[in-house]
Amino acid sequence: MNTLLKTICLGALATTSLISTKVLSNTQVIHAGSILPIPGKPPLKNQTLVITDGIITEIRKGFVNPQEIAKNATLIDLSSHFVLPGLMDMHVHLQGEFSPKNDSEKLRMSDADKLVKSAYFAKKTLMAGFTTVRDLGGSPEQSFALRDDIKKGFLQGPRIIAAGSNVAVTGGHGDVDGMRPDLLDMHTAQTICDGPYDCRRATRRAIKYGADVIKITSTGGVLSDTNTGTGQQMADDELTEVVNAAHALGRKVASHAHAATGINAALRAGVDSIEHGSYADEESIKLFKQTGAYLVPTLMAGDTVVDMAKNSNFMSPVIAAKAIRVGGDMIANFKRSVKAGVKIAYGTDSGVSRHGNNAREAVLMYQTGMQPNEIIKSATINAADLIGKSDSLGTLETGKIADIIAVDNSPLENIEALLDVDFVMKSGLIIKNK
Repeated sequence: MNTLLKTICLGALATTSLISTKVLSNTQVIHAGSILPIPGKPPLKNQTLVITDGIITEIRKGFVNPQEIAKNATLIDLSSHFVLPGLMDMHVHLQGEFSPKNDSEKLRMSDADKLVKSAYFAKKTLMAGFTTVRDLGGSPEQSFALRDDIKKGFLQGPRIIAAGSNVAVTGGHGDVDGMRPDLLDMHTAQTICDGPYDCRRATRRAIKYGADVIKITSTGGVLSDTNTGTGQQMADDELTEVVNAAHALGRKVASHAHAATGINAALRAGVDSIEHGSYADEESIKLFKQTGAYLVPTLMAGDTVVDMAKNSNFMSPVIAAKAIRVGGDMIANFKRSVKAGVKIAYGTDSGVSRHGNNAREAVLMYQTGMQPNEIIKSATINAADLIGKSDSLGTLETGKIADIIAVDNSPLENIEALLDVDFVMKSGLIIKNK
């Protein structure tokens, strides 16, 4: 009896193992009418893309019968579409959107409300074809919970590289402003710092509590409700300590920077990306090339605040004046950086603009004279390089994660095709399929 029972149990375990293997083995076959496997190179026609358990395992010429690949393979017919890697936005703020309601929301919304709202914005971003983002500034606990819950599959949203709260100097951009003194004290983040050693502490603290990337503010900003300008605010020694501390603990550093002095100081300190870069000068361009840092232009943010300043009255006079000046200057400075060959990674600053409209950045970049193939490369290959994930993201090649989108027409011929994404797959999971 014991021998028979043992045999039955072993047989049951073998059957269970076989069933589990079959369940886990999920083969999908995409028939792509046009496909851009490696942005920057020419697209291909009539290709078959094989995905197994969320990973691209094969690319074949022609439209191959799915049953020739695997008996249980599922066909995804994109034979009339243009297929390309999932897009990446290197600068978003998922916890809100700039609007007249911001002041009241700060008082009325709980932390739980903020998390639910950020999940809603994350889903909108993913549905727009952006499968990976860097969330560069928000309440840390909610930012990290959103990132982790998406990774666990509890929520649908893009893959998130999260910064949490900014490492910024007291009274500078990134610190809290526009409130009465007791509320300022209550809402001041523990990553606000003064002096090199305190900024080292703030950086290490951000990483301890979950930051994937460190966001600093080397200059003033447009949306700070304070008359402190857009010049350099973090001192050179503070910048150096932040970068050294972050790099020592395996984190990259993104620096908000408008004025050339702040851009150049951040680049000399060794930051990995400059966000906005509104007034980059000739020295900036030399430093970009020497260091290999990326420029994340966020043209949408400039376009949005200029429109708001001119066509609404909810901005304070201080913010409106900065918005019109800086927003209006960003385009010309971006053109110069592109022409000089500065490395560009796609970023929108969505949260200033509306979430889900992230592809409008591509249209603005095109209007400056940047070519569609370079724009798409900035949102795929370059973005993957910036976040250190070139081995798994950014192209459609064997061994890469199956982050895939599809549009009706070639964005190489009309960049506005990216404004209406028909198909979104993230890690082999179909999110959207019109």
